[in-house]
Amino acid sequence: MQQFVQQPRGAVGFQVLLTTDKNIQYHQQNLAGRKISVLVLANSQWPVVRLHLGSIATAVNAAKPGGYTEVEIPKR
Repeated sequence: MQQFVQQPRGAVGFQVLLTTDKNIQYHQQNLAGRKISVLVLANSQWPVVRLHLGSIATAVNAAKPGGYTEVEIPKR
């Protein structure tokens, strides 16, 4: 099994919430000081999403505690 997400050296523990729920918006969430980062995928169709696993993994690896990122995924 290929590993897409790597733990950075010296990383402090935090969680990443990966969702397709576009109703979660940064201004609605108070993430400052939290040990969570929210990543929202712009597309929820698995046949399309699976073609973009590399960019999703890049976004996960770049996530920071208290962060919010929208990952753009084309509709086709």
